[in-house]
Amino acid sequence: MEGNQSWVTEFILVGFPLSEEMEFLLFGIFSLLYTINLLANGMILGLICLDPRLHSPMYYFLSHLAIIDISFPSSNLPNLLENLVKHKKTISFISCTMQMLFNLTFGSIECLILLVVSYDRYVAICRPLQYTVIMNGRSCVVLAITSWACGFSLALVQVILLLRLPFCGPQEVNHFLCDIRSVLRLACSDTGINEMFLFADGVFILVGPLSLMLVSYVSILWAILKIQSKEGHKKAFSTCSSHLCVVGFYFGIAMIVYMVPDNSQREEQLKILFPFYTLFNPLLNPLVYSLRNAQVKAAFYRVLQKKRRTT
Repeated sequence: MEGNQSWVTEFILVGFPLSEEMEFLLFGIFSLLYTINLLANGMILGLICLDPRLHSPMYYFLSHLAIIDISFPSSNLPNLLENLVKHKKTISFISCTMQMLFNLTFGSIECLILLVVSYDRYVAICRPLQYTVIMNGRSCVVLAITSWACGFSLALVQVILLLRLPFCGPQEVNHFLCDIRSVLRLACSDTGINEMFLFADGVFILVGPLSLMLVSYVSILWAILKIQSKEGHKKAFSTCSSHLCVVGFYFGIAMIVYMVPDNSQREEQLKILFPFYTLFNPLLNPLVYSLRNAQVKAAFYRVLQKKRRTT
């Protein structure tokens, strides 16, 4: 590198070239969606904690999803909202690094927790007599801790590999948040190792879990077809359909973002996809699980009735 090159201490998040009026409009929309996300996931988390009838393996893992869906947008939305209202697009190198670490961590953990939920549904439907033995309290805790530890470790490796690279300009990240692939384009040296590890992560976190989930749901579908009663069919399909909605939306966008090769036109399209990945997907979990789940709705009504009696 040339001696007159300066080291980057902050980045400029280019995002979309918008007028001030449009930025204020987006600030209002994103703030509203973020608030709804916090309330909805907070409600799910509160119901699971307060209602003993929801103290089961499935809802234990759903509580982890709620925590992730609160944490994921919280790791990048405040900075985005600040940039929109102040019309300031800068972010420090340290803040950008932490944002990448949190995004990768929570994204990876969500993939693994969704895989665990599918395994829970497989055991519940295909091996119901062994359910309480297989999905006991200790197993659930081990699966949850393993998911969190694995997700954080993989994200930490990616960030450490990125920190070894020199960033000497330009400073402009062609994104509205610090996405690791967008930041890597600004490195002054070869990023082949980083790209290789990112692809390997994508295979391990996205392709692997999705393949296992497809296997589990084929088994579930086969078991459902063996059920004689229509009520049994309806109950089993209802239990799994909500999870499939979340899985299809989340994994579909994630694989487009991280597994499809880069090009300049695709880079612009990804900026449009990312709000769905970071903001709308965390909203999907509570909406799907609360609107389609009779037990969650019943728990909500019980809490409301209890509150009315105390007032």
